Amino acid sequence: MDYFRYFIYGLIQGITEFIPISSTGHLKIISLLFGLDDPGTSLSAILQLGSVFSIIWYFRNEFNIMGFIKKGYSYRKKAHLKSIFKSIFIASISILVVGFLIKTFFPNYSNSFLRSNLSIGLASIVMAFLMLYADKRRIAKYSLRKHTLNSSFVIGLCQSLAIIPGVSRSGITISSALFMGWKKEDAAKFSFLLGIPSISIAALVEIIDFNFNDINNISPLIFGFITTIVVSLISIDFFVRFISLKGLKVFAYYRIVFGTLIILTFLIH
Repeated sequence: MDYFRYFIYGLIQGITEFIPISSTGHLKIISLLFGLDDPGTSLSAILQLGSVFSIIWYFRNEFNIMGFIKKGYSYRKKAHLKSIFKSIFIASISILVVGFLIKTFFPNYSNSFLRSNLSIGLASIVMAFLMLYADKRRIAKYSLRKHTLNSSFVIGLCQSLAIIPGVSRSGITISSALFMGWKKEDAAKFSFLLGIPSISIAALVEIIDFNFNDINNISPLIFGFITTIVVSLISIDFFVRFISLKGLKVFAYYRIVFGTLIILTFLIH
């Protein structure tokens, strides 16, 4: 049963972290549908690190940090890497500040209304309409190779809203990038790369408070972690290809249905 439970957790995390439908919201809601416990913020954080590994592996050739010290690595490629890393750093400032403030001044945030089922349903629907509007944007003047640091900062500022379950980190960052005039495929790639520091830091902060003594057998957790990595790689590859062709509409419509069902279930009970 433990292996099945962690497999479901890993499957949900791997699919929903990169597809803009909210991984935290789905981990909580779908776990309840399967009759499983809410994994909570600490366990979710461990699985999210699996998603980070998948991002690094997927973009290992396109954005090679070792390129700075590699012989024969062209000046243009080094300049591109430097620009990307600088953009990621600037975009990550906001989430670090917001995360610190919440951890310091709202220690009971994990039990607050913003993590309730009703809040997840409402956030899912609001984000759906935002994504539909962003998807209509036809301006595509920015890319990973040509963008401004101001746009990176704004995207990062919007990313801080993803601390609310149901918002979706990838959903809000991709939507804000489209509003800023990024190309769809590059908006998705930047969103994923931006996830490396933001997911890692948030996860490590949560793991510090996690009591591993509560787990009698760590093997199922490792199984869930590996499941997250494998499914995440598939999800990244699928979404990068899909968004350039179809955009965000199908995910927005799904979010409306998902959010509506959650709210109806809350009202009935």
